[in-house]
Parts: sequence; structure tokens; C-alpha cells
Amino acid sequence: MAKLKLALYWAAACGGCDVAVLDVNEKILDIAAIADIVLWPIAMDFKYSDVEAVEDGSIDVCLFNGAIRNSENEHIAKLLRQKSKIMVAFGSCAMMGGIPGLANFTTRESILERVFIETPSTDNPDCILPQTQVSVPEGVLTLPEFYDRVRALGDVVKVEYYVPGCPPAPEQIWNVVEAIASGNLPPAGSVVGASEKTVCDECKRRKEEKKIKQFYRPYQIIPDPDRCLLEQGIICLGSVTRGGCGVRCPNTNMPCRGCYGPAPNIVEQGAKIISALGSIIDSNDPEEVARIIDGIVDPAGTFYRFGLPTSLLRRARV
Repeated sequence: MAKLKLALYWAAACGGCDVAVLDVNEKILDIAAIADIVLWPIAMDFKYSDVEAVEDGSIDVCLFNGAIRNSENEHIAKLLRQKSKIMVAFGSCAMMGGIPGLANFTTRESILERVFIETPSTDNPDCILPQTQVSVPEGVLTLPEFYDRVRALGDVVKVEYYVPGCPPAPEQIWNVVEAIASGNLPPAGSVVGASEKTVCDECKRRKEEKKIKQFYRPYQIIPDPDRCLLEQGIICLGSVTRGGCGVRCPNTNMPCRGCYGPAPNIVEQGAKIISALGSIIDSNDPEEVARIIDGIVDPAGTFYRFGLPTSLLRRARV
């Protein structure tokens, strides 16, 4: 059988998804045995012209990581869609907007002003902001347009499969590549490289009765390593998050942050955890309830850390 032609691309993301591909360790040799990597900018030098020269539909699979933050991200997403038979939203940012999607709580103007004018280390007395085109003696310099809203990959191009995770678990990456190579894939539109259970279902911590008198951030207490983190007041999104990650965070005494996205049959991950927390606060006294809720630091960032752009909210009204 001919080897797969595989492309990997990095848009608005931290680079962790690319590192995760390398974290498959010796399995990278197995990937090389079944696939020729025809595009991987983090590992090999490619120019726009190289991608444009690729024949349409000749790339078997494109693993696209990162959200759509600017016009370059969108242009490359559409270009790779044109060149690829299967488009995979690889990682939380491509699938749901991810951490970059938290920018949807503010505006493009506010972000540029903060970064290029207000930061203490910035010396910009003329308040010059980046422009998409600037003429200099050598010609016209261009920059991508910085969008007002972060979008997921599926908002700009058709996506066949979604691989969640920040980053995806290395062992799941190999399973996904092997499934693609063998043709053993679920219907288009499916989430792959994950499970149909919640992180909570797969967590081995002891679960008893959830009654919360106070919420803690992880650094504020030393949690019992065997007991459910949420029962100890640490906000864990395991009950509303799709499993398959190996319960990596709770196994190291850190709460699930929700990077595998909403569990099956959950439409709105953030609203679901808000509902769950509301049901376990151990008080009927309005003042005490308010005090307990005030202990949740950055609720919007906690409940929508990875999925604001694909949530029902999409972005804050600002």
C-alpha cells in the first residue's frame, strides 16, 4: 500500500501539539514507516509557494493545530483544505479555539493597546500600532490582519475529524495515525483519539459525597491523593469533560481543566459545570453561598478555558 502523505500545520497555538507529536517517542519511526511527511513547518523549512505548488487533494491527511486568530491562519487553513483529502482539527485550539479563544472576552483594540502601548516594558510614545501594510524605501511590508474574534478551525473550513487535548495525549496520536492508515475511522465529524466516557468516569479517585463549603486553588491546599479533588473544594471539570487523556491531570493532583472538550451528550461545557457546582454548595444561607462563590477565582476563564469560541456564548458582548 502506498504511504500516506501527511501534513502538519501550526496556527494560533503554543506549539505544544507539535511537541506532543514528537512525544510519541520511538513511535515516530512507525509513523515514518506508514506516512511521508510532506509539510511540517516546525521541523522543515517550507514557504507559501511550496504549499501552493502541491497538487489539490494530494495530501491524504492534514493535522491542523491552532485556532484562527488572523488572516494568515485563515488563508493557510483554506489552502490546506484545498490540498487535503482529510482535514483534522488537532488539539483543543483547532477543535474549540483553545486558550487563544479566551481573547474573545475582550476586543481586538483592547488587546493591541495593552500589548503595544500599556505594558511596562513598552516604549511607544507615538502609540504606533501594527498595520497590515507599511511602505518603506525597499517596498511594501505586510502583516496578517489581526481579527477581532478567535474562531475554531471548523468555523472557516470543513473538518472531517476532531482530536481533542491540550495537547492530545501522545499514545492517542499514534492511535489516530494508525486508524487513518488502516482506514478504520468512524463517520466524518467524529471526535477521535478520545473516549465516550468522562474524565470523572475514568478517574480512580475515591468519590463519596460532594458538599462544598469553600473552593480552593490547587496551590492553597495539599489535597488527599486518593480522594476526589472536587469533594476537596478544588474545581475539577472531570465530570463534564470527555475522557481518553489517561486522567493525566487528576493523577498528578491537578484538577481537570477541560481540554478534551465537552463530554458526549453535553452541549455547553461551561454551563454544565456551573450547574454542577451550584448543586453541591453546602449552604442555604444567601450570604454564605455568596461567600463560597466568591472563592471561585476567574470563573469565566475557569469554565471556558478551552472552548469559549465554540460555546453557545462564542464571545463576550463588549
